[in-house]
Amino acid sequence: QVQLVESGGGLVQAGDSLRLSCAGSGGTFSMYTMGWFRQAPGKEREFVAAISRRGGITYYADSVKGRFTLSRDNAKNTVSLQMNSLKSEDTAVYYCAARFGPWAIVLRPDEYGSWGQGTQVTVSS
Repeated sequence: QVQLVESGGGLVQAGDSLRLSCAGSGGTFSMYTMGWFRQAPGKEREFVAAISRRGGITYYADSVKGRFTLSRDNAKNTVSLQMNSLKSEDTAVYYCAARFGPWAIVLRPDEYGSWGQGTQVTVSS
């Protein structure tokens, strides 16, 4: 199983941008569909975005579509989530996740086998 480490979280103001990164190790990174999830206090973990193994397909939650962009660099074993026009409701702990296998739209957290430790994103209004 690939191990994942997120970075890039922080405190920003509404309307600002932030870029999260996730580095993978210990596995063949290019064999994994990668996703981002987030969890706000008192809420369930929710799907944010996912990207196919080669990066040619992306899928976003409606709440972030048009504002967030997911990309990956398999040569560097990294995936990045560019977040623009941030809103207070984007405040959450963001988690990088990996699912072994080909592309499918998978929104359930329990379908992903590897997780990072999470990084806090706080958007002040």
